[in-house]
Amino acid sequence: MFTGIIEDLGTINKIIKDNGNLHITVTTTITSELKIDQSVAHNGVCLTVVSIDSNTYTVTAIQETLNKTNLDLLSENDIVNIERAMKLGDRLDGHIVQGHIDQTAKCISIVEENGSWIFTFEYDKNLNNITIEKGSITVNGVSLTVVNSKKNSFSVAIIPYTYNHTTFKNLKIGDIVNLEFDVIGKYVKRLNELRH
Repeated sequence: MFTGIIEDLGTINKIIKDNGNLHITVTTTITSELKIDQSVAHNGVCLTVVSIDSNTYTVTAIQETLNKTNLDLLSENDIVNIERAMKLGDRLDGHIVQGHIDQTAKCISIVEENGSWIFTFEYDKNLNNITIEKGSITVNGVSLTVVNSKKNSFSVAIIPYTYNHTTFKNLKIGDIVNLEFDVIGKYVKRLNELRH
């Protein structure tokens, strides 16, 4: 379980394709605090630490994960948002995030507005995921509040701190991001489907 509050930015050190798996080696300032078998979110994707070597660690993404996320678009030296699993009893500063990506989206607009930024994302509506105005959404692992919710797009407002401490500062129009929709909204939607 995660909160969507980014702890560090990691640099992709090495990527190795192994049949349907992708072994991703990452350098971060928190590597010395990690343990093998620990869950770490990378751009919102929960992956297990499988090895640690000095200031780098490695995680493995299976084909199912690659099919639903932007991890297979990563290259060496790319920067990713990093968050360790939350500790029981910690403050939940973001919202409840599982680290299970629902689908990807494309960045279609970036507008600077009085010192902040409005990012707009478009996603495939055929997967039946929904956003609601002022609801929670996770974009590349960052807990955010939805504005301008539409059937297959939404916007988020990014304050300077979030912009400077996450990969939002590197995002460009056309880039693909990971989305995790609000877990409560997903349960409500599923219950509603079962009634019909």
